Amino acid sequence: MTEKISNNLNDLDYERLPTHIGIIMDGNGRWAKKRGLPRHFGHQEGMKKVVHIVEVCKELGIGNLTLYAFSTENWKRPSLEVDALMNLLVVFIRKELDRLNNNNVKIIILGDTSQLPDIPRNEVERATNLTSNNSGMILNIALNYGGRQEIVMAVKDIFTDVNKGIITIEEIDDKVILEYLYTKGQPDPDLIIRPSGELRLSNFLTYQSAYSELWFSDVLWPDFTGDDLYSAIIDYQKRNRRFGGI
Repeated sequence: MTEKISNNLNDLDYERLPTHIGIIMDGNGRWAKKRGLPRHFGHQEGMKKVVHIVEVCKELGIGNLTLYAFSTENWKRPSLEVDALMNLLVVFIRKELDRLNNNNVKIIILGDTSQLPDIPRNEVERATNLTSNNSGMILNIALNYGGRQEIVMAVKDIFTDVNKGIITIEEIDDKVILEYLYTKGQPDPDLIIRPSGELRLSNFLTYQSAYSELWFSDVLWPDFTGDDLYSAIIDYQKRNRRFGGI
């Protein structure tokens, strides 16, 4: 674990900020359980934290932020919790979309939205359509997303395009594969943050995270603050990223 260090903004090297940060927003249920509350109360607090962290990242000038909101495995949770998560998604979009759009934030959904209930799916489409021409920070929301599922999708699409003669097998390389992922055109995440004490990626950005720096914290997501984000970035800036070299 990385111990919490100075949260002084002066400790940040603004010339070496990560261009893309991914966050696995974990610990909502445990936050609620510790307080004797139903799990959906934790998700409500987690949604409030999303707004705060997006604002902090935008103020820092982070170009790309990816938030892991709902995985392909989360459908296994009790239906009441899944329904609560879908409702929170609708509430978040309806409450925050105008502010995000006015701040030039572009919303991109990573994942298969076709499986979402009608109202959340329609709200997601409205958010992406409204912000599609924005040129500021990109906010990726990983929704019904799984890293392995994303790779399977990319393989199928590549196979289809090879059969159509659009590309040849010989042309397929790492750069081509990246263009078939949900994050096409975006840099790979420099830094992936996971609060809550869990030490795994849980099927998050499986292909893109090959050289990401990982930062873990025992803080539960609803308690995660801008200071924790600064600590993660400062720790990231102390690392020597060699990408397989010396």
